[in-house]
Amino acid sequence: MAATSTISPTVVTSTYDRMKDIKEFDQSKNGVKGLVDSGISSIPKIFIQPPETLSTLNLPSQTNTSIPLIDLENITSQAHRPKLVQQIKEAASEWGFFQVINHGIPMSVLEETIQAVKSFHEQPKEFKAKYYSREERSGVLYSSNNDLYRAKAATWHDYLQIWMSPEERGAKVEDIPEILRKVSLAWDCCAKKVAEDVMELMCEGIGLESSKYKDMTLSDERVIVGAYYPYCPQPDLTLGLTPHTDPGTLTVLLSNQVPGLQVKHGEEWVDVKPLPGALIINIADLIQIISNGEYNSVQHRVRANSCKEPRISVVEFLNFSKWEESGYGPLPELLSAEKPARYRQFTLADFLNNFYSKGLDSKSLVDKLKL
Repeated sequence: MAATSTISPTVVTSTYDRMKDIKEFDQSKNGVKGLVDSGISSIPKIFIQPPETLSTLNLPSQTNTSIPLIDLENITSQAHRPKLVQQIKEAASEWGFFQVINHGIPMSVLEETIQAVKSFHEQPKEFKAKYYSREERSGVLYSSNNDLYRAKAATWHDYLQIWMSPEERGAKVEDIPEILRKVSLAWDCCAKKVAEDVMELMCEGIGLESSKYKDMTLSDERVIVGAYYPYCPQPDLTLGLTPHTDPGTLTVLLSNQVPGLQVKHGEEWVDVKPLPGALIINIADLIQIISNGEYNSVQHRVRANSCKEPRISVVEFLNFSKWEESGYGPLPELLSAEKPARYRQFTLADFLNNFYSKGLDSKSLVDKLKL
C-alpha cells in the first residue's frame, strides 16, 4: 500500500530555489532510483505536480473500458486482411491506441528485452553515470526526465535512450552497454517489422498504397527508450510521466505487468492493462497530420508507481528519416473539396523547435498546425 501524503500541494508555490534543487538532482547522475535507494519517505519538491494536475489523479478511471485488442495472426491471409484493415482503422481513429497479439516476435525476445532494461537500471551508480547525458539527438544516454529543465514539475522515472537509425546518429554497437547490446539490436529489428506491418494496414485503411508510409521513411528514424518507474513513496503527489502525445509517426511499446499507463479517451483516463506477450501501438502526431486527421494521436500518461516492483517499459519511437525541404502536411491523395486540408505544412525545424522548447505536453504541434 502506498504511503498517504500529508504534504499540501501548495508547497510547490512556496519560495525556494527550485533551479538549485533541479541542478543538484541532475548533477547527482543518480536518477529517481537513486532517491528511492537512499530510503526517502517523501518526494523532493521538484517532483510535486501543479494543482491542476493533482486534481486529476484521484478521479476514477474507466475500469470497465480498455483499448482495442487486435490479433495479427492472419495478416497475410487475403481472406482475413480486410477485417484487420478495418480493425486497425477504427482503433487508430477512435482510440489512437491498441494492443496487438500474434505479432511475430518470440516471447523469449520480449522477456529478454524487459530483463535487460531492468538490469541496466539496477546497475551501480558508477556504471550508469558513464552514460549520463542530456545530449538527446544521437548515440546512447542514460538520464532522468528529458524535459527536466523545461517542465513545470519533474516526474518519477529514469530512462535509457539508444538511437538505432539513421546511421549518422545511430549508436555504435560497441557503445551500447553490453548488458543489453544483443537484445537492443534484436528488439529494434522486431519492433520495426511490427510497425511496418501496422503502417501497411493503416495505409490500406484510408485508400493509400500499402507501402506509402514506408516509402516516405516514416519508420526509418528509430530510437529505443527503456524506462524505469521505481516505487514512489507519495504517488498521489506526482506522475511517472506527464500527459502528452508522442511527437513522431508511430510508437511500439513493450512493458512488464506492473500497471501505470493511462490513455485519454473522451474526457476520461482509461487504464491500459498490458497482456503477456502483447505489444501496445499508438499513433503519434505526425501521422495525425499527414493523414489529415483520419488517424488520431491521443494524450497518455503514466501514474507514479505505488508497487514495490518497478514498472519497465521498452519503447520504439519511429519518425521520418528524410525530410523534404518544403516540409510535410496532409497527403494530397487524401484531400478533396469535401475533405480540405485541416493542417498546414510543417518543416523539420518546426518539429524540433516545438519539442525542445518546452516540457512534454498535449498535442501542441497538432494544435499549432490546425487551419
